Amino acid sequence: MMQAGKVQAGKVQAGKARVVTMAAVAALVSLLASGCTSVRNDLGTSSSVCYGALPAATTAVHGQGRLDGVRLVSVASLKGPAPHLYRAATSAGGGVSRVCLVAFSGSFRADEVVHPVGRERGHLAVVELVYPGDRLVATLLISRPPLHFGHSHIGVP
Repeated sequence: MMQAGKVQAGKVQAGKARVVTMAAVAALVSLLASGCTSVRNDLGTSSSVCYGALPAATTAVHGQGRLDGVRLVSVASLKGPAPHLYRAATSAGGGVSRVCLVAFSGSFRADEVVHPVGRERGHLAVVELVYPGDRLVATLLISRPPLHFGHSHIGVP
């Protein structure tokens, strides 16, 4: 009888050791996984600083349309693909070197947005704001985006 009690106690000790080992492994995996994601909790782009400009951009289009995305760009990079935005930024004064671009899709008219440039109507409104500071520069109305605004590798397009 004494022998059976020792065997039973050994099994309990082994079971406890297994539970402790599994808990330690789970904690280690959790720690490693959180370490991988804590370095960057944004979309991995420098454009995330422009999400603070969303209220001003939404006001510029009077709450119309659907948000397509944001971009932080240098003014110089707009010269070729978005000349209207380049001209607006270079004439804004104050030595603007970077701007946040916030794109909205929908149906827009020049008389329905603040500081319109480009076409009289458009299916896309790109709001240009000075970074830092979120001062509105222009709202470009166009039919196709001059730059890429989305993250096609994240979620469903």
